[in-house]
Amino acid sequence: MKNLAKRTGPAAAFVAALMIAVAVASAGTLDRIGQDKAIRIAYREDAPPFSYKDKLGEASGFMVDLCRAVAKHLADQRSLPSLNVVYVPVTATDRFEAITQQKADLLCEPTSVTLSRREQVDFSIPTFLDGASLMVRADGPKNLRDLAGKKVGVLAGTTTEEALRNTLKEAGIAGDVVAAKTHDEGLAMLDDGKISAYFGDRSILLFLIKDSKAPEKLRLADDYLSVEPYALALPRGDSDFRLAVDRALSHIYRSGEIVSIFQRTFGGKAEPSQILRTLYVISSLPD
Repeated sequence: MKNLAKRTGPAAAFVAALMIAVAVASAGTLDRIGQDKAIRIAYREDAPPFSYKDKLGEASGFMVDLCRAVAKHLADQRSLPSLNVVYVPVTATDRFEAITQQKADLLCEPTSVTLSRREQVDFSIPTFLDGASLMVRADGPKNLRDLAGKKVGVLAGTTTEEALRNTLKEAGIAGDVVAAKTHDEGLAMLDDGKISAYFGDRSILLFLIKDSKAPEKLRLADDYLSVEPYALALPRGDSDFRLAVDRALSHIYRSGEIVSIFQRTFGGKAEPSQILRTLYVISSLPD
């Protein structure tokens, strides 16, 4: 019996250690947030007005403010005095890796929901609805057809780039797509005449214009060339955390807190569209 105990002892210890490791790994985002009393939000430094680094070097923008409000509601749900917000800078290229590699808990930037992205991450209920359009010089293309033979800039690695390429292909327009590393680079190319138009979400383009060397020479085309539903990306398969985030967002919408968040970002530059107002009404889920 003693010999049997000696043989099974190490095995039992190994199994116990394995069970502890599995338990820790499956503890879930909410448990970790509660233990650390902190939530990590990933944000872009170059995607105003939704997610960017301001002149003081701090994380700013509509999605960042919205995630801060979500953090406050999560603290209430977990009966915590507060949650420390840790900011994790990401780019358009590595933003989803921050979630899949557990470097951040929420992706707080203009993230469009797609079925292919849902293979990597989960998404909250919708947070915004935007549409892609063209920013052009006053003497530039007037519509999509005018882009034939012209160079059109777009942010690389985004659904917006895919939408632009698909739109040109479906319309039979032989435009030259130029991928920019950042929106600022795209704006600079347009200012310098290296491209004839820059393609992006209208809300982002509105804020880019004001940073132009000559904003009076730029305008937005009237057409919406795509529809981009935004949501917060979070770890795939963590249904408890997703429910907590959805509950927080629903309360933010239902209480009208979303209005003050919108005004803080957009001020007098834009008003919520009717479709956006409808989105928040529909997304105000009852408890």
